[in-house]
Amino acid sequence: MVVAADKVVLIHYTLTNDEGKVLDSSSGGDPLAYIHGHGNLIPGLERELEGKASGAKLSVKIAPTDGYGERDAELIQRVPKRSFGKVSNLKPGMQFQAQTSDGHARMVTVTGIQGDMVTVDGNHPLAGEHLNFEVEITEVREATQEELEHGHVHGAGGHHH
Repeated sequence: MVVAADKVVLIHYTLTNDEGKVLDSSSGGDPLAYIHGHGNLIPGLERELEGKASGAKLSVKIAPTDGYGERDAELIQRVPKRSFGKVSNLKPGMQFQAQTSDGHARMVTVTGIQGDMVTVDGNHPLAGEHLNFEVEITEVREATQEELEHGHVHGAGGHHH
């Protein structure tokens, strides 16, 4: 069986940046399980896995436009410290969920503090980065109707209700 829309795919992967630093890996753990074609992976990686069979191993480099996007300077803002309510010990690297003007939630990272103003960055931490994946497809199977309805994999490597 090959990777295609509505199939459950299990992969082992290692993600590195262009400097070779490991950013994430499933090594030593369970493979990542997802339903193909449902937007559970970055578009570039999902496209590269399409049509491959269980046991396939591949090395792929994903450009920012097919990963987490290019960095957007408009997503970097300065806000008053009071916007963080009763959070004490505010420091760079902390992440918060903020509400956008259109009512959606966005994760922001504190990147600087100067006096009573805090700089936050709403870009994904990997925005603007090339993403290098070493991937092994360990299993491809039909998704159950329940998995398709719920939008995630159940059982080994997936969600448990």
